[in-house]
Formats: sequence, structure tokens, C-alpha cells
Amino acid sequence: MKKILLFMVVLFAVVSLSACGEEDYSDQTLVVYFVPSRPADEILEITEPLADLLLNELAELGFQFGGVEILVSSTYEAAGEALLAGTGDIAFLPGGTYVAYKDVADSPLEVMVAATRAGLSKDSANPADWNDGLATEGDPEYQVAYYKGLIIAGPSANGQALSAKVNAGEELVWDDVKDLNWCVRSATSSSGYIYPAIWLNEMFGKTFDEVEGTVTATGGYGDSASSLAAGTCDVATFYADARRDYADEWTTDYGRTESIWAETNVVGVTANIMNDTITASSVNLSQAAIDAIAQAFINIAQTEAGLAVMAVYSHQGYVLVDDSDYDGARAASALAN
Repeated sequence: MKKILLFMVVLFAVVSLSACGEEDYSDQTLVVYFVPSRPADEILEITEPLADLLLNELAELGFQFGGVEILVSSTYEAAGEALLAGTGDIAFLPGGTYVAYKDVADSPLEVMVAATRAGLSKDSANPADWNDGLATEGDPEYQVAYYKGLIIAGPSANGQALSAKVNAGEELVWDDVKDLNWCVRSATSSSGYIYPAIWLNEMFGKTFDEVEGTVTATGGYGDSASSLAAGTCDVATFYADARRDYADEWTTDYGRTESIWAETNVVGVTANIMNDTITASSVNLSQAAIDAIAQAFINIAQTEAGLAVMAVYSHQGYVLVDDSDYDGARAASALAN
């Protein structure tokens, strides 16, 4: 009898130890949010394969989930709120949005990985260097963990006047930009608002609140590009490779006859911005599960199918990061606000 009891104790210990690296989430759907940097229907179409990719990869790592639901938030802030509330488990968040919701009291947010992308053929701090009429190209062999924000002038009369001054090498003054109609993104968007606000402060000692023209927060970068093409906005804020993403729409959907490279000009370049995060909420997930999800995304991005999904944001890989890596984004947010 003693031998049987000893055997049962040892068997229980072995089973317990073997299960330490596995967790059963089979009754839970993992909710993944993408933010609306492009039309929601496009995002959902491109990312549809992610559900199976993520389920399979997590199963390989010992974590069984009942399913994966892919959603697109209405705004960047809505994705952050979903993580705070636990109605979302994972979200693709820009650095500015991440720190805004990480730094609230008792926040459950935890940054997992940062995206890497191909560096661009143009990376100058001088805006005129971007205005040679040629497309900006990427180099997949040159991976970087940052990007720049651009202030781009469109084909309106005011936009063209501003472009002419920049391309002539003349220094801009506040009177050149204060009466323009601006298209910006939401207040926590790094390239769409925060870093352009820092650019305004560094260049002119001013804020968007002091602009005497209009400052319109658009529903997405596609809306900004469309408004720029229509002349509704004279200038708009973008991420550095945005013109590549909307080059086709510029002539097919937005009614222009010349290319986006011919009709737009960079008039301002922001400081480097840390790449987007994939952030988890610990409301419904253990630390072990969060670590596994981080590894799953790294593994998925190393496959052809995974890269096709991550192309939705031009991501080409992921690296582990810490909260402290986004202290620069905190400083930027504090200065902008």
C-alpha cells in the first residue's frame, strides 16, 4: 500500500510539473484589435488568416484558445479602452497610444513586441530631399525599429506656395503655416498628431490650438489623403511611407490626374518615432500566456503567410521590447500636451 501511495504522489508531481508550461484557454476567445490607420474592411480582409495562424502557433507553444476574434477599433483610443476594460486582449497600438493607456492608474497593459520595417530610400531630416518627384522605396534587407512623421502639402494653392518655399531652401516662419487648413489624426497618434505637434513647437514655438486656419482630425490616413487631394486640407500629417500606400487611390479614387509624388511635397519632417507595439491586457491573460503570445507573433512574422498579414501595417518582423523603450514616446506626449 505504501508503494502504491508513493507511486501516486510521484505521478501527481510529474503531471503537475509537465503542465506548468501549458494553460488551457479553450473556453476563451482571444480578442485582437487593429487600429484604423486604413479602411476597416481592408484591414479585416488582409488580417483574416491571422486567427488560424495565431491559434496554431499558440497551440504549438502549449496554449489552447477556443478561438481568435479580429476586430478594428473605431479610433486608436477605443483600442486602448478595450485593453483597459478587458474587452480586448491584444491590440496593435502606436507608441503614443500605448503610453497614454499604460500610464493610467492600475493599468493592465503590457507591451510585448515592437515592429520592424524596411528602411526607406529617403530618410533625411531636410524636407526638400524628399521632393524629387520619385517614389519612396523600401529596402527589406535594411530593417529599422523607427520611422519618421511627415507634414505633406497637397495641390491646393496654399499647399503649392508652401512647397515652393521649402524646395527653394527658404526657412519657414509661422506666417507661412498659421492660416493653413490642416488634416491631422487622433491626439494619441504618433505620426498623425504628437510628433507633428512637437515639430510645430520646435519650429515656431506654437501649438495646433494656435493655428488660425482649420485643424481637422480625420477618420484615418486615407481620409487625410483624400482631403489633401480635394484641396479641403492644404497640409496633412502622415507616416513616412504613407504616400506609397495611397499612390494608386490618388488617381483612381481621389480624382487626381498626376501622381501623388508629383502633386505633393514634404514640408516638414519629425524626429524618429519608435515603431508600433503589439500590446496585451493582463485582465484575462496570465504572464505566461502573454509571453507565449509575444513569441507567437515573432514566429508568425517569420513565415510567408504571416508577413502577408502583417503587411497591413507594413510590418516585416517583431522584436521583444520593454516598457522603458517607450520613454521617448512619453516625453513626446508630455511635450505635445
